Amino acid sequence: MNFLPMHRPAVLPALLALCSLLLMGSQNPARAQAAAPAAQAAPQQSPAPLPPGVQHVVMIEGVTEYRLKNGLTVLLAPDDSRAQTTVNMSYRVGSRNEGPGETGMAHLLEHLLFRGSPEHPDALAEFSRRGLAANGSTTTDLTNYYATFASSPDTLQWYLSWQADAMLNARISRADLDAEMPVVRNEMEQGENSPFSMLLQQTNAAAYVWHPYGRSVIGARSDVEHVDIAQLRAFYHRYYQPDNAVLIVTGRFDAAQTLQWIARDFDAIARPARALPPEYTVEPVQQGARAVTLRRVGGSPIAIVQYHFPQGASDAYAALSLGTDMLADSPSGPLYRSLVQTGQASSVFGFARAMKQPGYAVFGAQLQPAADPQAVLAALEKTLESGGIDQLDQAALDRSRTAWLNQWKLVYNQPASLADALSDAVSRGDWRLFFIEPLRVDALTLDEVRRQLHAWLLSSNRTSGLYLPTPDPAYAPAAPATDLQPWVAQLKTGTGRPAVASFDTDPQALDADTQRSTLTLPNGPVALALLPKATPGDRVHAYMRLQFGSAEQMRGLGLVPSVTAAMLLRGADGLSRQQIDDRLNALDSDLSFSSSGNTLTVGLRSSRTHLPDLLDLTFRLLRQPAFPASELTEIQHTLLTNIEDEAVSPAWLVRNTLQRQDQPWKSDDIRYTPTAQELLKDTKSLTPAALKQFHDRFYGAGSIQLSVVGDFDPQAVEHSLRAGLAGWRQAPAYERTLEPWYPIAPEVFHIPAPGKANANYLGALQLKLQDTDPRWPALILANYLLGGSEDSRLWQAIRVTGGLSYTVGSSLQASSWEPSGSWTFFATMASQNAQALQDAMSKTLDSTLKNGFTQDEVDQGVKSLLNYLKLGRSNDGWLADHWLDYLDTGRSFAWQQRIIDQLQGLKAAQVNAAMRDLLKPDELSIAVAADPRPKKP
Repeated sequence: MNFLPMHRPAVLPALLALCSLLLMGSQNPARAQAAAPAAQAAPQQSPAPLPPGVQHVVMIEGVTEYRLKNGLTVLLAPDDSRAQTTVNMSYRVGSRNEGPGETGMAHLLEHLLFRGSPEHPDALAEFSRRGLAANGSTTTDLTNYYATFASSPDTLQWYLSWQADAMLNARISRADLDAEMPVVRNEMEQGENSPFSMLLQQTNAAAYVWHPYGRSVIGARSDVEHVDIAQLRAFYHRYYQPDNAVLIVTGRFDAAQTLQWIARDFDAIARPARALPPEYTVEPVQQGARAVTLRRVGGSPIAIVQYHFPQGASDAYAALSLGTDMLADSPSGPLYRSLVQTGQASSVFGFARAMKQPGYAVFGAQLQPAADPQAVLAALEKTLESGGIDQLDQAALDRSRTAWLNQWKLVYNQPASLADALSDAVSRGDWRLFFIEPLRVDALTLDEVRRQLHAWLLSSNRTSGLYLPTPDPAYAPAAPATDLQPWVAQLKTGTGRPAVASFDTDPQALDADTQRSTLTLPNGPVALALLPKATPGDRVHAYMRLQFGSAEQMRGLGLVPSVTAAMLLRGADGLSRQQIDDRLNALDSDLSFSSSGNTLTVGLRSSRTHLPDLLDLTFRLLRQPAFPASELTEIQHTLLTNIEDEAVSPAWLVRNTLQRQDQPWKSDDIRYTPTAQELLKDTKSLTPAALKQFHDRFYGAGSIQLSVVGDFDPQAVEHSLRAGLAGWRQAPAYERTLEPWYPIAPEVFHIPAPGKANANYLGALQLKLQDTDPRWPALILANYLLGGSEDSRLWQAIRVTGGLSYTVGSSLQASSWEPSGSWTFFATMASQNAQALQDAMSKTLDSTLKNGFTQDEVDQGVKSLLNYLKLGRSNDGWLADHWLDYLDTGRSFAWQQRIIDQLQGLKAAQVNAAMRDLLKPDELSIAVAADPRPKKP
């Protein structure tokens, strides 16, 4: 459950990106002929009769608004292109609506709704049983509950009925509140572990004197821990009402039938007699600079400045938002040039918060260790308030505008993202803002962007540095009134989206529709898996893998392979980093390079029109990298900062400790796990010459695999491959790096993490297990039932009943090549609860092994797993990723069908026997990283 702002910064610094480090043919003639009309616009049809009491309001580009007589707003956006459906219930209530002593109440209610009702006593468990990817989030202006699932009328009907039940009948009991309280505390402590989060929170509090936007969404600990249950119920009944809610359904579903279900489930809820409390508080115009200093253990120096901005629905906000992106752009923005290129900062960032009422923007820099914080802060302020705005040019505006519009198109063409974006627009005051904003962005001029930035980026409107008396201060203007009517008048109503043919994602159909072949070239073969299909916006996903050399040839290279891959986007012969970024922007495409051992993986996302050009650019970058020294220096600065930050992170400490335990590899082996100090030393030793030498020796043709899924021409792809690989040298012959099982003596590690309120637990059991083992399907299910879902034994015992952890679960892995695997168990908790969690983990594993799983649990678990697999197959990126792996292993989706068939026939006795064969708690190695002297709750 996310209590952080929903609006993401356009430019993320390395410190914000760290949290995302962990996670993985032509059609037959009849099918092609049937799909041909998909490119045409959807024909206008006579609408089905509306259910009684339902009013049609407007349709804009395939999104139709309906209104129920009780005030509920319904937005339906059917899209048959993907076999998935998303439902989002957005309540117009957030931390902004909390009164004195009520801080955190909106977020707390979000938790308690999942605790259930008399009819649904454990909502999260029911979601898992049905294969729903479901959660909730709370912001300053909105609370929403959402789920994405493989398209199913039964699942959609059930989830809509749950939403109606949750609106009216949530239990909100003292027992549930007490049980959930440790979980909420744990969530608080996760935020408290981050110096940046705490600095932003305190700066925000100083920027707002009166308005509730100055308070943290998660609330004051004292308010949350002493919340009155009657007051909480009153808050629920006041705001969780149909006239304060917007129900959004996107993806593949029958709109007429869905509207009937919505009318049936929600029409019985009466329009409330109460009137929502009026909101009087307006934050006065700031009249002088304010300052905050935060001192705490760990991390690296950060400087930020915050300015008040008008509300997200205003005309002014569009100019200010893009202006913020332009100022903080890397590597061309004024902040980057003044702070990163001068060596004072390792990264800069800036983001604007689009809010219902006047919000703010934040700019900042992550400092180099030797930099003077006051000097960097002064340079940051000077760049923003003096010369930086006038450095912005038309090229910067065009670049930012193109990226913004490309992202808008991407969101519009993905049902789950569209639901989130419409909900986000609701939080700002009107769902139609989603369609108004591109009109505003398209109409922006450079003069308007500069004018708005000059009006708002003033020292008197800033919270960051010292206060200085000023004889003739200039104040920012009051936030303008919002008038959407001129923009609403420009919207084309009654319009639908272009129809896209539905696509069969059953494993047999995927194998039949995918062209699998080998392209034979003079310098080596290319293994292909090509799956052409109609997609919204003609999008296409692809992955390419280059394999080269052996583990022995890679000895002593350390970080060189991974940094070589990272440098490919930093410059090529005749192309600067900015020119590469601009080219990708112009192609409306994404490109990534990542290296693991002696394998390089390339990720591509584009459109039918631009895929050939993207492939051409990819091969140019692969074959002609420049390795500019200045870019390597920046990467080194970022790596050094990240390593130092990670080295004190409980999550990194437990992971690194267990990965290093009893490892048989020498320090020059690519399979070796280094210490933080070794990583720092390796980072400092990197040189452009070493990267170029590695590239010249290992990069080349010979062992290449490519998977492509989406709207593309297979012949054009083959042509691009021939042209891109023509004349390229052959890489050293590829030998797969072995990952054999090796014995590890069980051990318990207690690792001190001083100053960290949130602790981490990690347990690992090494297994002699290959995924061809006949027990593998039963073990997959055993892990799912034990710790793979919100209905698992670990989740129910440690989170729901014990309230000890915000995140708890297990993961099972097995190699496709050799008997080598692992079973891991993980959890986060408050430092003072470290021993209690360890005891609860041990007790749950022992009781599960003793009692086993029932046949009902097995049957429900199989059903849930199959739904999640079906959901995965509805995602083109997921399909491309799996085809790449299947090319490597010589498999196809017939392998997945085999697993599905075996899962469907499982008996509880098989699952329990397989689990007991391999799961030996006494052989677990356990690492716990916690503050040895934690604060009491």
